Amino acid sequence: MALEITDANFDELVLKSDKPVLVDFWAAWCGPCRMVGPIVDEIHTEYEGKAIVGKVDVDANQEFAAKYGVRNIPTVLIFKNGEVVDKQVGVAPKNVYTGKIDAAI
Repeated sequence: MALEITDANFDELVLKSDKPVLVDFWAAWCGPCRMVGPIVDEIHTEYEGKAIVGKVDVDANQEFAAKYGVRNIPTVLIFKNGEVVDKQVGVAPKNVYTGKIDAAI
């Protein structure tokens, strides 16, 4: 399972990470988010030690979703050195997400 990222731990897990970070902004009621969820969980396992992979439930944690302009979900942001370096809005195949992480490593 991907890490649960919240407004409280976002700074520590994402912005201060020395590794690239994939953050999936999602909600339980969102059908397309449920399609992306298992892909993100797989990526979490495959990239262990190389990248941080986590999910932000936008219903419970709105601060950083608002800060980064997440208006549609699922939205996946790739962070490197605390900055957004790539973005994917909507459902995409797994290789799209892994390609974005690979580019940031």
